[in-house]
Amino acid sequence: MEMESTTLPLLTPYKMGEFNLAHRVVLAPLTRCRAYGNVPQPEHMAVYYCQRATPGGLLIAEACAVSESARGYPDVPGLWTDQQVEAWKPIVDAVHASGAVFFAQIWHTGRASAPEFQPNGQAPISSTDKQIPPQVSHAGVVNTFAVPRRPETEEIPHVVNDFRIAARNAIKAGFDGVEIHAANGYLFDQFMKDSTNDRDDAYGGSLENRCRFTAEVTAAVAAEVGGDRLGVRLSPFADYMDCHDSDPEALGLHVIDKTLNPLGVLYCHMVEARMRVNPEDGNKMTLQQMLLPFRRAFRVTFIASGGYDREEGNAAIAHGYADLIAYGRMFLANPDLPARFAKKAALNKYDRSTFYTSDPVVGYTDYPFLDQF
Repeated sequence: MEMESTTLPLLTPYKMGEFNLAHRVVLAPLTRCRAYGNVPQPEHMAVYYCQRATPGGLLIAEACAVSESARGYPDVPGLWTDQQVEAWKPIVDAVHASGAVFFAQIWHTGRASAPEFQPNGQAPISSTDKQIPPQVSHAGVVNTFAVPRRPETEEIPHVVNDFRIAARNAIKAGFDGVEIHAANGYLFDQFMKDSTNDRDDAYGGSLENRCRFTAEVTAAVAAEVGGDRLGVRLSPFADYMDCHDSDPEALGLHVIDKTLNPLGVLYCHMVEARMRVNPEDGNKMTLQQMLLPFRRAFRVTFIASGGYDREEGNAAIAHGYADLIAYGRMFLANPDLPARFAKKAALNKYDRSTFYTSDPVVGYTDYPFLDQF
């Protein structure tokens, strides 16, 4: 197949702070559940990430729990112990040897957890003591969640500190920076969104109070690693894990204007609102302009994600809607995604049933490259 004669917007270089990126195709953070016992496994995780690494490419590692109690899924990696830091090092080194930039996403699931993932079966913390209703997965499995515990006001700084330590550990492991996972219905969303936060202290009630936890963690991590090595992922329009907000635009703009911009955060990673009900006819319509107010408000690098394909990503870059596009399932199934985009090649189909299995090869490092056909 011939490469297109004109340079695709997605494949043009971009300077993100001190990082010179060769293209705009970003590996989105993807939980893969192959870090046995919460310890990264260099033997297969280095292969997985290096398959998707290109010179000047940006990879965001799968979400790393900031503490034992932050977990909500089996075999997710952590960044709270020295053992985990040491296990990440050869993986990060291998990615750097491939020429890519590598950020670690740090994470707390909050009430999106089950007793089996909590120390001694304790209740997970959240902004509320309301339980998430059972959720049916794409595979048809019914997932249930623990009844959460609403921590006292004086406990919250300890959670903030967990993020600071995890960020420090990420840099010790060699990562170029960290991304705070403040999206997808996990702990930050549980505090920020008014459907979930029913607190009456300094962390509940007003928009400013609901965003206080996010602001404090972001400030602590920025002080630890520098705003120029920090990204924040947000999903104001999403309703994951029974977590939504009555005014998502005001929420997102508040976080950007009051926290991200003042702290000099390197990038804002926003999840696109892909579907919305048209108020005129009640039909669902696909959207790709819902993030525009946030893109205009944020001062530096803006990353959009949420089911983009090649053409949509090119259009978003060409029109200045985003600086970078993060690809998840498509990049998972196509380790050479930038090359496939360049050649307008056919894409491998992903197998959803193997997203979260524990096999170190199947559905993980066995997706073929173009040159294997």
